[in-house]
Amino acid sequence: MNIVVLVKQVPDTWSERKLADADHTLDRESADAVLDEINERAVEEALLLQEAHGGEVTVVAMGPDRATDAIRKALSMGADKAVHVSDEALHGSDALTTAKVLAKAIGTIEGFDLVIAGNEATDGRAGAVPAMLAELLGVPQVTQVRKLTVEGGTVKAERETDEGVAHLEASLPAVVSVNEKINEPRYPSFKGIMAAKKKPVSKLTVADLGLDAGEVGLGAAWSQVLESAPKPPRGAGQRVEDSGDGGSKIAAYLVDQKLI
Repeated sequence: MNIVVLVKQVPDTWSERKLADADHTLDRESADAVLDEINERAVEEALLLQEAHGGEVTVVAMGPDRATDAIRKALSMGADKAVHVSDEALHGSDALTTAKVLAKAIGTIEGFDLVIAGNEATDGRAGAVPAMLAELLGVPQVTQVRKLTVEGGTVKAERETDEGVAHLEASLPAVVSVNEKINEPRYPSFKGIMAAKKKPVSKLTVADLGLDAGEVGLGAAWSQVLESAPKPPRGAGQRVEDSGDGGSKIAAYLVDQKLI
């Protein structure tokens, strides 16, 4: 199987995330950057399928130069090669533009049977890119997957919802997005970390993909943040001294706040 895995470098959830003052986009330089955890699970699922069916796993990422660290993490887990789209013109791109760029990047890979992505990135949580990508590639989409198998030319999946579990099938090639229940990703071994340094990473610009700089980035986004402000500091709580009437005081406070 020829499997493509979409990965993204995001600000660490333990770091404080800020918006840039100039354009209110995410300030990626202000926080530690890591490979998004859901992408680790996507890579793991691709490697499990590779172990079962053979083939090659290619990582595709869109992001600044520092995203190379996230790509190398995926390669150290066992992926074979990578495509990295990096261009200053991409700054501020929305979900639709991201999907368009990723579709073009996947087009540089000679054929694919399956594209695996996380259900949503932790820095945006739009959860729309996999579906948009499938539409642009003209292939079926199977989203929010917790279990995945491939039999011949068919991908079979389980999707868990509030209403129950749905069993889905689609013909290959297809795009699949996975949730956090899909697997437990492996830790890169020392051998894998050293091998990742020698694995090929193709770097592409917007021009390499046949796109114009005016088609991507903040200027081409369908929505923009016009104003933002830091979250106000948390105020002090109200202390209630209980002298036998604490319950009444708490009830009165809740009534005053229109909570009861």
